[in-house]
Amino acid sequence: MQQLIGIALAGSVGAVTRFLVANGIYAVLGREFPHGTLVVNVSGCFLMGFLTELMLQRFALAVDYRAAILVGFLGAYTSFSTFSLETIYLFEAGSVIKAFLNIFLSVVLCLTACWMGLIWGRTLFSNDIYPWLGHGLPYIEQILSFAAAFLLSILAELLLQRFNVTAEIRAAVFIVLLGVLTILSTLWLIFKLSEIRVEFEGLLSIFAINALLGAAMVWLGSSIGHWLWQLKLSQ
Repeated sequence: MQQLIGIALAGSVGAVTRFLVANGIYAVLGREFPHGTLVVNVSGCFLMGFLTELMLQRFALAVDYRAAILVGFLGAYTSFSTFSLETIYLFEAGSVIKAFLNIFLSVVLCLTACWMGLIWGRTLFSNDIYPWLGHGLPYIEQILSFAAAFLLSILAELLLQRFNVTAEIRAAVFIVLLGVLTILSTLWLIFKLSEIRVEFEGLLSIFAINALLGAAMVWLGSSIGHWLWQLKLSQ
């Protein structure tokens, strides 16, 4: 009974979180493509892999807590049914390319995100792979790079709103911005710190960390830029 109550409570939190995240994405990128559901499902798959590995291998959490988080929260947070419905709507609207693109991105990105989550969960607390966490990490440079991405995202959103570009171009701009930030910050750490071991899982974990932090900064900056533009229009 206690396990069912935990799943129900965590599921309600997951459902509300999915609603807020998806609608926040749609407010920024529009509804011409199911960006919101895609982001929710990809992030949920990453968390599924990451948290599963942590709770099973790193921290021996009780079954009730694991069920609440994995089944309750993440089960309600992700939505295969919404993905299916939105894909069918795209087919019915004649947007065949968008429909197949949604299918391809959802399958490939969700599997990749889950795999990256598993790898990150396995290596996050491994001192053998992260000898640089205790010393020498250029925190200031990293913080400045993410702050720059945040400010650039605000500026980009304002300019995109000013010239009234399409949702596809806006998405491409932010994807390019995130990609450049992630690659440069990862290369910076590799060349800056000789302690980093150039191994696939270690590099992938560093890349994943930078990508997640960068995505958060870009999303937050674009959201604030969108809010500032709406505020300007209302005045």
